[in-house]
Formats: sequence, C-alpha cells, structure tokens
Amino acid sequence: MQNKDNYFAHESAYIDDDVVIGAGTRIWHFSHIMSNCTIGRQCNLGQNVVVSPGCSIGNNVKIQNNVSVYTGVILEDDVFCGPSMVFTNVINPRSHVNRKDEYKDTVVKKGASIGANATIVCGITLGEYCLIGAGTVVTKNVAPYALVVGNPGRLLGWVCSCGEKLGLTATAEKDTQATCTSCGNCFTKTQGGITAT
Repeated sequence: MQNKDNYFAHESAYIDDDVVIGAGTRIWHFSHIMSNCTIGRQCNLGQNVVVSPGCSIGNNVKIQNNVSVYTGVILEDDVFCGPSMVFTNVINPRSHVNRKDEYKDTVVKKGASIGANATIVCGITLGEYCLIGAGTVVTKNVAPYALVVGNPGRLLGWVCSCGEKLGLTATAEKDTQATCTSCGNCFTKTQGGITAT
C-alpha cells in the first residue's frame, strides 16, 4: 500500500496492495480500491465506491457515491461520475458462464461528465467534455462535447468544456459556429461533431 502521507483514506476504506494513489486524493467511507489500480492526483472518491483490479483513473477525477469502476474502465483527467451511475464490462453476462476473458474496455475521455444513475454499456468511448444526462443509457460512442440524454441515449445538442449548452443544434447544417456565452470559447461544427477553435 502506498504511504498515506500524500492522500487521505477514511478508516473504513479498504485499499489493497499494489495500488498507486496520487497526492491530494481523498477516498471516503466504505470504499474498496483493489489491486493493480492507478488513481491520479486530487481525485475524490465518495462513499461506497469500488475500483476493480487494473483500472486507471486520471487526475482530478470526481467519483460520487455508490459507483463501481469495473476492470476495463479507463477514466482520463477531469472526469465526473455522478451518484449511482453504472459501468458494465461484459456484453452478455450469465451467472453460470465465466466471461472474465471477455471484458470490454470503456474509455471516458478528458473532462467528460456522466450524470446520476446513467448506465454506460461497455466497449464504447465517451468523447472529451461530453455531457451524459442523468438516467441516460449509453449504448454507442459519444462525440466530444456532445450532450446525450434518454434511453437509449440520443444527441440533444452540444456543450462547452465549461459545461454550458452551446447554441448549436444537434443535426441542422445552418448553424456551423458558436461561442460559449459563459466562458467565450469558440466552436465549429464538423462532419463528426464539433471542435474547439
């Protein structure tokens, strides 16, 4: 176990051997960090969070209460995981069939936010700074800066890296550029989504 001088772990948290935890990270009540995990600097893991073996969590990641980060999930820097949101790691689970060699990777790119009670089906990528609405079920890749809601998740519009909704429609071709009214960042609509300019 890493020296706790650099991070905080509540006395009820359980941290296995062979774990790397960055400076300033906080791990709260009843959480379990399993072996061979890497957790970056300045992260916050709420109550009852489980990080399964081999997971990689970047810097400044916020994981709210009751979230399980399963083997195969990669969280890049500045990711937000809302309370009780769900990751999966097997497409066709059966209790009587061992599929540990069939885990699929799920990548959550820098700055993405996942709302409370959302479900992220394994084997997909959530793009940079995308915003997944509360309760959304995501079954396919999400473009950077996309705002996705519903069951199944559908593109509702676009958001800035600061989280504010942009004045760009989901599909119309007429609006090709937008400036965030909150922070002033500029974006251009492209064939695959939008890009910061």
